[in-house]
Amino acid sequence: MFDINEVKTPCYVVDEKKLLDNLEILKGVRERTGCRILLAQKAFSMYSVYPLLSRYLDGTTASGLFEARLGREHFGKEVHVFSPAYKEEEINRLAEIADHIVFNSFRQWDKYKDTVQNSGRSISCGIRVNPEYSEIETEIYNPCAVNSRLGVTAEQFDESKLDGIDGLHFHTMCEQGAETLKRTLPYFEERFGKYLYGMKWVNFGGGHHITRRHYNIGLLEECIRYISQKYNVEVYLEPGEAVALDAGYLVSQVLDTGRNGMSYAIMDTSAACHMPDVLEMPYRPSIIGSGEAGEKAHTYRLGGPTCLAGDIIGDYSFDKPLVEGDRLVFCDMAIYSMVKNNTFNGMPLPSIYLNTSGGGLKLVKSFGYEDFKSRL
Repeated sequence: MFDINEVKTPCYVVDEKKLLDNLEILKGVRERTGCRILLAQKAFSMYSVYPLLSRYLDGTTASGLFEARLGREHFGKEVHVFSPAYKEEEINRLAEIADHIVFNSFRQWDKYKDTVQNSGRSISCGIRVNPEYSEIETEIYNPCAVNSRLGVTAEQFDESKLDGIDGLHFHTMCEQGAETLKRTLPYFEERFGKYLYGMKWVNFGGGHHITRRHYNIGLLEECIRYISQKYNVEVYLEPGEAVALDAGYLVSQVLDTGRNGMSYAIMDTSAACHMPDVLEMPYRPSIIGSGEAGEKAHTYRLGGPTCLAGDIIGDYSFDKPLVEGDRLVFCDMAIYSMVKNNTFNGMPLPSIYLNTSGGGLKLVKSFGYEDFKSRL
């Protein structure tokens, strides 16, 4: 663990050794199955570590032009992109930098196929499909929810327009295990398996928590081999969280404490600004040395310094009373936090540090007033 007193708060600290541990697990899956694994940049876009990640992974996935450019410029391997809909100026630029482009509808494919095919580059194109099966309980993250805009359903699938389509992409999972994938595949096969014959690849999408403790890697590999061998296609996975799972921290400092029915502490970090998934998901991040409310002697409601009444991180207990200047370390903050943070209320963005595998802290980036101002 790094010295939390060496950093300026608030800040994210990404642990290089934990990244390497995750990458070794993913490398093993790649080597044993022949699948290709991509970094989903929507979860983790810290491009200063892309040279490390690129030694283990096959490339990046993007949700649009900016992420695609980041992958091309800093990762240096395959660039895959999917968007629910593309603008014409985006597709023209993507045709210059992307290796795979996945379309959300046959209407989009019809609109842009000539642009892609006449680009002078070898671009592999695919269609995203919706198997209409998912085990995701949080509706906002469920791409197969009723009336979803994501992917072509079996009813809308137009077999007559598959000329030039090399693969199918489906995304049905979120922070789930291989057991969920195994239960999903029959629904995918029943609706779309017949179209895979003669295609080059299938993309299982993201949401695979491969590096989580007790994840059933053997079952994942069984699923990959089954589809790959049955249809003679290459299988892609595009995890985001699994790449940087448990590899990041958010270090924060207590600014003040008080009491109104219960004790509270105001931190120099904000749930709304610096870890928005706490409110959106919602979830309760763990803090090193803390317990559940009431578990330890002193319970506090931790909140941010913004004017938003609901800028609450959660209720935590500690062995000792919190005092101004105490530092708290939130866990698993490499994923989504950095890519979704914002400057609401003029809140400064946290600095970014890398805790190198050699044991030294390296300041990667710090932010100031101009970063806030330039967004407006």
